[in-house]
Amino acid sequence: MTARTRTYGQYCGLARAMELVGERWALLIVRDLVLGPKRYDELQAGLPKIPPSILSARLNEMEESGVIRRRVRADLDAGLVYELTQYGSELDQILLNLGLWGARSLSRPGPDDVFTLDAAILSLFTTFQSDAAAGVQITFEIQYHNTMTLHAMVDDGSLKVSEGRYHEADLVIRAAHGAALLDVIGGQFTPAEALASGSLSVEGDLADLDVFTRLFRLTAAPEPQGGVVLR
Repeated sequence: MTARTRTYGQYCGLARAMELVGERWALLIVRDLVLGPKRYDELQAGLPKIPPSILSARLNEMEESGVIRRRVRADLDAGLVYELTQYGSELDQILLNLGLWGARSLSRPGPDDVFTLDAAILSLFTTFQSDAAAGVQITFEIQYHNTMTLHAMVDDGSLKVSEGRYHEADLVIRAAHGAALLDVIGGQFTPAEALASGSLSVEGDLADLDVFTRLFRLTAAPEPQGGVVLR
């Protein structure tokens, strides 16, 4: 790994982690790469407010630190992509836990706040309750206020999420604004209240909306198990 130019001067794993991915925008770049390799322009499109110089700097820093790497893909016209290394990919569960923690403090989006496809996909993985999904097989199509569509396939405790429509979905959920689903999975509104207010509409069996809210919830992280109690 490269010599560190910015350090906290502490011999501590957390301090070292912050040196690697704690700079502004770094974790959001990792967030987008968790879902797969991306070209530079794809990263820039997913982070529309990042200055190009900062994006290039973060990519170079994390490449030098062994968190990401560049690779040429012969199947692409512009074949250079960025992807997480094995070391970098170990951040995936950390990102989900941190995203869940942060989501519980989200309020209404500001007028300039951007809700990207990658953020929408990660929000489903973040709030997915795998224990509640044991034995469940169901597919949801989610349309976010006419800007993007994705589908989530639940199969006996596992989850797959992809962009686009799923024509055989058990339930189609249409969110009138960016926080509509968050209000429901966070418990601010019941599914019935969200439907009555018009913030959500559905196509399919209404009972499946209750299933959705059981499978995707904003809940506190579990208490530490075993011999270590962090308080």
